[in-house]
Amino acid sequence: MFYSYELAVAAGNIETNKKEVDMDLSAGIIHQVDILFPDDCDHNIRVQVFDANFQLWPSNRNGTIRGDATIVSFRDFYELKSDNNTLTAYAWWEDTETAQSIFVQIGLLPRAIMQPFSLAELLRAVQKGA
Repeated sequence: MFYSYELAVAAGNIETNKKEVDMDLSAGIIHQVDILFPDDCDHNIRVQVFDANFQLWPSNRNGTIRGDATIVSFRDFYELKSDNNTLTAYAWWEDTETAQSIFVQIGLLPRAIMQPFSLAELLRAVQKGA
C-alpha cells in the first residue's frame, strides 16, 4: 500500500506557524518514503515527520528535509502498531508571498509480508539443515 499526503504550505506557514498534517496509516511496516519537492522551492521549504513526540525523519533532532525540483526518497523499516498508526508531518518556510505543495508518500506493508519469518523460526530452520 502507498499513502500520499499533500502539505499545502501557505505564505503564512513560517517556523512559528508550521503547516501540520496528520497522516493516518494502517498498521504495518513502513518500507519506503518519498518526499516530493516541486520546482521553485529553492530548498526553503522545510519538512519534518514525527511519531508522537519522536522526530522520525530526518533522524537528526531539529533537522529538516529540504529540496528543489527533487524527490527525497529512502527505504526504511519502521513498524506502526494498530493502536498507534498516525504520523504527523510539519512543513514551513520563510516566504511570505507564495504558496507551494509538497507531497509525502509512504509505502507500508503488513509485517507478515515484510518479515515472513521470525528470527527464532529462521534459527530453527538453520539448525534442522545442519
